[in-house]
Amino acid sequence: MTQSPYKVLVVEDERWVRVVLREVLRETELPFQIVQECTNGLEALDWLQGHTVDMVLADVKMPVMDGVSFIERLADLKNRPPVVFISGYDDFHAARKALRCGVIDYLMKPVEVEEMAKTLGKWMEEQERKQEASQGSSALGMEEGKSEIIERVLQLIHERPGHVSLTELAAQVHMNASYLSQYFKQHTGRNFTDYVAGLRMEEAKMLVARTSLRISEIAERLGYSDIAYFSSTFKRTTGKSPLDFRKQELLQRSIL
Repeated sequence: MTQSPYKVLVVEDERWVRVVLREVLRETELPFQIVQECTNGLEALDWLQGHTVDMVLADVKMPVMDGVSFIERLADLKNRPPVVFISGYDDFHAARKALRCGVIDYLMKPVEVEEMAKTLGKWMEEQERKQEASQGSSALGMEEGKSEIIERVLQLIHERPGHVSLTELAAQVHMNASYLSQYFKQHTGRNFTDYVAGLRMEEAKMLVARTSLRISEIAERLGYSDIAYFSSTFKRTTGKSPLDFRKQELLQRSIL
């Protein structure tokens, strides 16, 4: 896909310099396009009130409002564009002040294609890094959101292991049941049905071993309407029937 060109505003009082800048930008072969030219900082500020650009190329020495005053006033804009200063004077003090004001680079006239390409290329790389970081942050936020949902679902399951269904849980966390099933498996490594069945059996073993509840009461408490199905599931899981399991646990405790 062809990248849309970055929009550039040129602020330069000398017409021939503006013509040269157009040619220099073209020769860099980078995706930058001059969309407006202004002759001083004040004119540029007025234009920016109703327009946005990705980059500003501004001269330092200009009539009406020079480049330094211009960039200081840019701070008042909601969407402040980055600025590259261009100067015909090797003025260290102006360069230092420009950099303090947030100028991203300072190029000397006549601007060489290589220097312009280097400055713009560096800026493009920075934009790509910011975009990747933003996308990564968004993805992380989505993953954190999913994790919070699954943690809530797990809490609800553990509160009522024998009386939960995927559809009911999905409604409680305001999510499609199919999506919840996918997220649940990604998070726990087990599908919803197997996880709940395993949890119910762990609860069943505890109730059989540690309480005097009848097997039918335990089955009912865990959501099994058929005691025979509960007993066969329990034996398949533990290798013993509920009564044999209870006897073994009682025997071990009496020995201890």
